[in-house]
Amino acid sequence: MVKKVSSGVVHEAPENFKKFILSSPETLEIWESITPLARNEWICWFISAKKEETKIKRLEWMKSYLLKGKHRPCCWPGCKHRE
Repeated sequence: MVKKVSSGVVHEAPENFKKFILSSPETLEIWESITPLARNEWICWFISAKKEETKIKRLEWMKSYLLKGKHRPCCWPGCKHRE
């Protein structure tokens, strides 16, 4: 059975992002339980990083934050692509 990683309201989750989410059943369960708007914020926060090493760090931070019950990136103004 192929598991699906839901996207946000504006942004589609990139493949490396999906792979990271799928690597942990707990992270996937939490990811699927948050709202599409919250998922959008995480995806936008991730893709806004320019360097690959920053993106990797953000994935780890995201997992840590989600496991702590935080639904959105901390101290980030939000997705500028929403209307």
